[in-house]
Formats: sequence, C-alpha cells, structure tokens
Amino acid sequence: MDYKKYRRGYFMPQGNNSSWVDKEYLDKAPIWCSVDLRDGNQALITPMNLEQKLEFFKILCNIGFKEIEVGFPAASQTEFDFIRTLIEKNLIPDDVTIQVLTQARPHIIDKTFEALKGAKSVICHLYNSTSVAQREQVFKKSKQEIIDLAVSGASYAVNLAKNFDGKVTFEYSPESFSGTEPEYALEVINSVLEVFKPTKTNKVIINLPVTVELSLPHIYAKQVEYISKNMNYRENVIISLHPHNDRGTAIADGELGLLAGGDRIEGTLFGNGERTGNGDIITFAMNLYSHGIDPKLNFDNMPEIIKLYEKLTQMKVPPRQPYVGELVYAAFSGSHQDAIAKGMAYRASGMADYWNVPYLAIDPKDVGKEYMADVIRINSQSGKGGVSYLLESVYGYEIPIGMREELGYTVKGFSDNLHKELQNDEVLDIFKNAYINLDNPIKLNDYSFNKNKDNYNVILEVQKGGTIRRLSGKGNGMLDSVSNAIKHGLGYHYILTDYKEHAKEVGSNSLAISYVSITIGDKKIWGVGEDEDIASSSIKALLSAINRQFKEV
Repeated sequence: MDYKKYRRGYFMPQGNNSSWVDKEYLDKAPIWCSVDLRDGNQALITPMNLEQKLEFFKILCNIGFKEIEVGFPAASQTEFDFIRTLIEKNLIPDDVTIQVLTQARPHIIDKTFEALKGAKSVICHLYNSTSVAQREQVFKKSKQEIIDLAVSGASYAVNLAKNFDGKVTFEYSPESFSGTEPEYALEVINSVLEVFKPTKTNKVIINLPVTVELSLPHIYAKQVEYISKNMNYRENVIISLHPHNDRGTAIADGELGLLAGGDRIEGTLFGNGERTGNGDIITFAMNLYSHGIDPKLNFDNMPEIIKLYEKLTQMKVPPRQPYVGELVYAAFSGSHQDAIAKGMAYRASGMADYWNVPYLAIDPKDVGKEYMADVIRINSQSGKGGVSYLLESVYGYEIPIGMREELGYTVKGFSDNLHKELQNDEVLDIFKNAYINLDNPIKLNDYSFNKNKDNYNVILEVQKGGTIRRLSGKGNGMLDSVSNAIKHGLGYHYILTDYKEHAKEVGSNSLAISYVSITIGDKKIWGVGEDEDIASSSIKALLSAINRQFKEV
C-alpha cells in the first residue's frame, strides 16, 4: 500500500470567519430534494423500469418530498417516457415540483424541454464539471473555456424557457465542486448567475456537490461558507448541497454545510448512489427529529418503505443502517437490556417529560419498530433485564428482582449451547420447562386446609416415585404449613425465603402466578406455579423449587 502516491486533492478557502462553528444545532429542516429516481437509479445494477419508477415516485410523494429529481431525459428512452407519463397522466401532485438533469449542451437541453412540455412547475438542473482533474484530464479545456461552456448552456436554457408554459426554476451545479478551487468555482457560479439574474420571486438554485469526498467535513463546510458569503445575488439564491459518501461522512458534510450557509439537501433514501452512495436523507431527517425538530418528512411506516425500496431497487438495507436497520435498536447485551428495561419503566411511570431512554436515541415505535421484536433480543450475551422484560411485556409474567439473575443465566445458557438468537416463544418455553409447575420427583395430587386460631393445618397428597404419600403439617400461613409438611414428611431441609404472586390475564380468564424461593446454605432456588387457584399456584411454585433442587433424589 503506497500511501505516498496520494495527496490532498481539495482546496481550503482563505479568509473565512467561520462563525458557523459556534452554532449548536440545526433549528429547522432544509429544503429536501430526492434524487433517488436519477442519481440513485443510475447506480443500480439493473435500473428501474417505467412501472417501478412510477411506484417509487408515489412512495416519495407519500413521504412528503416536495422536490423530486425524476431523471435525465436525454439519457435514455425510459427516462424520457417516465417523465412524459408523469405529466400526461397527471401523476404529479400540485405541491410537488419535478426536477430534471441536463448537461449544459444545446441538443441535450432541447431534449430536456421536450420531455417537460405540459408540466406546471419544474426545476431545470444544468451542470458541467469544473474540477482541476476534469479540466485537465477529461475536457482538456482552460478555465475560461469551462466558464464559456457553463454560460452558453445557461443562456440557451433561459431562451428556451421563455416559451415554456409552466414555471421554470433553474439550478446550476459546478460538478466536482469538491475538487475545484473555491475562487474559481465562485467565478463560474457568478458568471452563470449573471445569465439567470435571479430575483426574490424567481430564485435560482446553486448546487455545490461533493461529487467525490476529498476532505474532512469541516473543509467542505468552509467551501460552502466561502461561496455563500461571496456570491452575487445571495439573497435570491438557494444554496443546495449534494454530498456523496466516499469517505463515509456524507451526513456530516451535509449537516456542517447547512450550518455554514446551505439551504437545501439533495440525497436518496438509505444513501443509494454511485460508489459508496449519496447522503442518506432518512438519516439527515431523523437526526433533526431526534433533536426535537420537525423534519417535514414522514417515516412512521419504515418497515413498509424498506420493503418497497428493496423490491424496486434490488438493494438491501444494511442491518446497522442508522435509525432503520433491522438491528439498530436491538440490545443483546445484558447491561444494555437492563438499562433499557429500567428506562422504559421510568418513562411508563410518567416521570419523563422527554424521550431519554438509555441506548435508544429515539422511540423505535416512531419508525414502525416494536420493542420486543426489534429492541430486546435474546442471545448468549443477554442478561436478567432483557429476559425479564420480554416475559413481562409479551407474556405478562412479573419476574421477582431476586429471580432475574438466575433466570437470565438459565436462558442465555440455552442460547450459548445452541449458538443462536432465541425467539420469544423459545424463551417462554425455556422458562416454562425450567421453572413452572415442575412435578418430578414430587407431584401434587390434592390438598385441604383448616385454620385453627393463628395456625393453618394442611393435609397434602403427593406422588413421589410412583408412591402416593399423605403428608400433614401446620404453619402460620398456608404456604408455611405446606412447606413444613414436605420437610417433615419427606425429609428435605431448606428455608422458605421468598414469595410473590400476581394475576395474569389470559383471554377472558385470569391465572394466578406464584414465585417461591428456597435457600439451602448460600444457594437460592426459584420455582414458579401457575393455576386458576392462588393456593394451588403457590403450592406448585414451592414444589417446582423443591423439584429443581432435589430432582436427582
């Protein structure tokens, strides 16, 4: 790996005040423009056909995009036909403006306006490349020749637009802006603006694309700031940002660029696009949302958006994709699960004014996720908090605090041996088989109580090793009397230490759930009983604990 063949290919603007670095946060959503149907589509192994693009366009409208780049009309017949279909079939909502891309070349601009006939409102996006590498290696043109190309293309488009019935907003991109000298990029932009002559009622979009990421995000932000502070007609210009993700920092480029003077973001759902992709508009928007800022886009049904996206593009959303991936809210770690469970309980108590649950930046339900299916996931790394929270929230068991650690080790031991994540029903089966109504070696057949002053007397019929035994005992409560009967009648030695009970609703019925622990030396053993009768459930819980300890006897 010869690192010496590389150098920094960007240009740092000089003399900026950079007051934006003191801004704490973004206080409003930018103007959003989806480029999924153009930039995203051209990066697919198999680009979408007409029907697929129509379905994707509908998704984008439902999410709330008001500006959508629908294609490059001169690039292919499918692109051209798609735009004509949108217009001729009146599929463009009145509050949505379509955007089209064209090189700053007359015959391509002609084809673009031909595709747009009949549209009510359009953004005509012209571009030509301005970077050192493109000028020297691809076009072999001087700086002035590149400016002349941009100006002539803009002039040609302006003249065509005079005969266009709908509203035309012009956008210009000095493509590969990220590799262009800022002073020269400014010269190109100002030359084009002199052609467009934007006004307060007819603004122009100047797009500053990170065509290839070359620098740390703050450098791009300083480039944006330089253009914003020095361009002509600034009050009548919308500065748009189009970050790509070559260095993995497209989101940071966009966010810092907005702080530095940007007004608009172009990007795609899930960051699809050339090479490592575009800036992910979902992440941009949800970052705002997590700070209490209305992103002006709606992602409350994220599972459905993912399903349609994957169907139409044949792309896969990575499991760790911010906010939306299958595993981004999943907590396998025991300490994480315990903190989340306690945080959710704190929130349920009404003590939290704002969302502040440990390890969860936002409420997963806001994007269509479910707590138990997507948050608390059980494997060999899980702990007492996660297992108990699952059994409580899904199945209605209120696991005593003292029992949770033992239960956690029991469940994750199964996961460790099986080398896999456990599903909810598997966790329930483990819990039932390990703790509930255990009847070997001792099985409850029948019992009867009578109360004498402060004591309870019990007659207990149990079956042990195929033999029916009748036991009797007394105590200061029903469970104490049963415990004494078992100790004296069967010779077991332990201390009855914990007891908890609660009702669990099952359909229209209610079950009594009891939890009992016994202690032998420094070892505590838990058992659980489940029955329609509270006395029966408590006896079964005690026998479950005894059977777990003395199962070899």
